[in-house]
Amino acid sequence: MKKKVNIIGSGFSSLAAACYLAKDGNEVTVFEKNNTIGGRARQLKKDGFTFDIGPTWYWMPDVFERFFNDFDKKPSDYYELIKLSPAYQVYFGVNEFVTIADNLPEIVKTFESIEKGSGQKLTSFMKEAQDNYNIAIKDLVYRPGVSPLELVTLETAKKVNQFFGNISKDIRRKFKNTKLIQILEFPVLFLGAKPSDTPSFYSFMNFADFGLGTWHPKNGMYSVILAMEQLAIELGVTIKTNANVEKIIVNNGKAVSIMVNGTEEKADIILSGADYNHSETLLDKEHRAYSEKYWSKKIFAPSSLLFYVGFDKKIENVEHHSLFFDVDFDTHASAIYDNPKWPKEPLFYASFPSKTDDNAAPQGKEAGIFLIPLAPGLEDLPETREEYFNKIIMRFENLTQQKIRNNIMFKESFCVNDFIKDYNSYKGNAYGLANTLLQTAFLRPKLKSKRVENLYFTGQLTVPGPGVPPSLISGKLVADLIKKNKN
Repeated sequence: MKKKVNIIGSGFSSLAAACYLAKDGNEVTVFEKNNTIGGRARQLKKDGFTFDIGPTWYWMPDVFERFFNDFDKKPSDYYELIKLSPAYQVYFGVNEFVTIADNLPEIVKTFESIEKGSGQKLTSFMKEAQDNYNIAIKDLVYRPGVSPLELVTLETAKKVNQFFGNISKDIRRKFKNTKLIQILEFPVLFLGAKPSDTPSFYSFMNFADFGLGTWHPKNGMYSVILAMEQLAIELGVTIKTNANVEKIIVNNGKAVSIMVNGTEEKADIILSGADYNHSETLLDKEHRAYSEKYWSKKIFAPSSLLFYVGFDKKIENVEHHSLFFDVDFDTHASAIYDNPKWPKEPLFYASFPSKTDDNAAPQGKEAGIFLIPLAPGLEDLPETREEYFNKIIMRFENLTQQKIRNNIMFKESFCVNDFIKDYNSYKGNAYGLANTLLQTAFLRPKLKSKRVENLYFTGQLTVPGPGVPPSLISGKLVADLIKKNKN
């Protein structure tokens, strides 16, 4: 039976859910409070430059393929994918860097050249990582987090120890060189937790990195959002922007409508892809499943300080993606997770999409995105942003042996306050809830409300977790759950 579904928010998970629900024959409307769709994956255009405001890494291409294949489509029907070669570069000191190739055999050679014997160890580690990837991404993450029994399979039974070990110990057992250790620990940062708090099983992220490679959709990650919008419209979805949802209305224990810019919009099903904590504040207190105390005790993935910079020349000695690990990793991680504060000397990441994509900047110019991971909830002042921009630009110039400060045409910043203002993000987090052992699968906030009938949630604070591919999967999971519960 056809249902009317109102969806709050238009990020990856909301758009994915909208497509699946429309395919099932429902009447679907998406309400987005901002003037453009995409949630955190919006775009900034300025003076001929184009920046992805949010995600810039395209990993796990198979998840995107699986999504579009569910609609008898493929990504290439909507956007062009470019495999980055090299995948990225990691700086450890002045002109001291490791370049990660776009294929595993070359990466093995790189490891071997840095630490004798590490090539064979990496090959062995990657076989395990690929095995975990096949179990996790092709099976486990497509389960709705309803029961702990979802994690019990023949495959996971063989790997039970990997849920109680941690990535950091595993890597240090095999590798001694600090550079190699940090390169191998880097991918799990996408899960939003310290490597020492991330279960061994999550080594599948290393296969996503070294095994499947790093890609760039032409015209940026926003191309994926536009593709999903086009697919949604083809399926009959209505999308409304500048549509701020002020309240979820409940009658007799059932969600019946939402208030949008002062107007009531009735529906049979309400689905929120907005920040989970914020979504529950749209309910009267007695209908909320999770208290403020619950959220305050959760381990959140980091927030970020981001800069979008237009340069009047091409930048040298960097790749499309460049990581700057020239300062102590553990000290910065501690400032995020253990004792939240602004890090004295932050690690940072820089992306130069115009290295790959001519449409990202005018000819002869460079688009630069700089990101510093931060603890959520920090005080975010203009002078602090400026202080940290100066810190990383000074280090960038030193590490890459070039002057760029006087070539800055403009810069825009985005930080904790913006995440709160634009996305109603809890404490200004950028990536949702961290995927620690006690925040995995059935231990995450539920897709279906425990208190209100016909109310559902999707996105990075529920299953399967943070990141773009998991958000696509979250949209599918909640749509399946709605289909199952309405029949």
